[in-house]
Amino acid sequence: MERLENPQNSYKTIHIAGSKGKGSTAAFLANALTACGEKTGLYMSPHVTDFRERFTLSGTFIEDSILLRCAEKLAQRLEDFSFSQVTGCEVPTTFELYTAYAFMLFKECGCTYAIIETGLGGRLDATNILHPIASVITPIELEHTAILGDTIEKIAIEKSKIIKSKTPAFISYQKEEALKVFEKESKDMRAPLYSMKDCIENLETRWNGNKQKCTICFKKPEIETVELALSMPGEVQAYNCALTLLTLKTLGLYRAELTERGLENTKLPGRAELINWKRNLMIDGAHTVKSMENILKTFRQIYPEKKGLCIFSCAQDKDHESMLDMIVKEFDRVVISRPGTFKKSDPEKLFDYLNSIKTENQKAVLILEPKDVLEYVLENTEVSDPVLICGSFYLAGEIKENL
Repeated sequence: MERLENPQNSYKTIHIAGSKGKGSTAAFLANALTACGEKTGLYMSPHVTDFRERFTLSGTFIEDSILLRCAEKLAQRLEDFSFSQVTGCEVPTTFELYTAYAFMLFKECGCTYAIIETGLGGRLDATNILHPIASVITPIELEHTAILGDTIEKIAIEKSKIIKSKTPAFISYQKEEALKVFEKESKDMRAPLYSMKDCIENLETRWNGNKQKCTICFKKPEIETVELALSMPGEVQAYNCALTLLTLKTLGLYRAELTERGLENTKLPGRAELINWKRNLMIDGAHTVKSMENILKTFRQIYPEKKGLCIFSCAQDKDHESMLDMIVKEFDRVVISRPGTFKKSDPEKLFDYLNSIKTENQKAVLILEPKDVLEYVLENTEVSDPVLICGSFYLAGEIKENL
């Protein structure tokens, strides 16, 4: 970044880490700030169908001319660049290039704020060179255990390292072992800690047919209530929104009606995304046990009386057995597919396991190509049948491209 003149220091940043919900929380923050008149960059990963989803102005693609200008500058500056031998590698990784590119784009666009999501972990993440005005940490669960550690505590330690000296940290509801890690890190860094556990009196949410209604009652500094009708379905989105509100209120960035309008209008590709195609589709990148639990709950609150069809696939390093155990309790028809080719997967192994746990009345089908999956959907479901597509953002992207 020194080579690129440190563009990330040209605007205020909010840094987000966590296992689940960090993308949605990032989008809520960006949209809320934009609604209040701030020009806000949003850096996220992965993308679903278009790499430009990774660096946007609150979800709006940046102009092609700016994308090209910054890409050319980045390429020129890196022509003879190599890291020192201390880092153990010579050239930047793809994610490091995306991160540098995002920081350049936000400066070029004249952003006043940027919401930056970590890629993996936090301590060693490429984004962790920031000096943010706030650090935000969403719920922690077991994920990327080969890299981040095999316990909640170990993973929380990695995520906690985005907390900076004397910089406020905002923490969602957490398992006790994760919360203890964040409390210790905040104390060590002399960073004020604001947790939903301590700052929110009550949170109620329900689906009313087309919006996720939620009522959030804050304890501090005094009890006040915010009522919202969110565009993104799911109980979990109410919690992500509450964490966003806690952050904005504490930082003095809450502007009542403007902020709330920005939150209510927030949508995100591949997060409980409802698509009215030739069938009623819900597409979600859920690929962990907790996120699968959340999306199944969301699907059932919208389609409580219809079993429908589930299309599932996941990368090889995911807990496919636990996720399929949950899926067979909700669906009598499950299609196993392939989540693209970017990450290693073993659809045949998933299919074998599904056959070992399903009942005689349940149907399991193996279809590798997304185009063939959609043809199967049309031939084997009624127009009113709901269809859930989950297990991988790569699967979500492949399906969306073939719609």
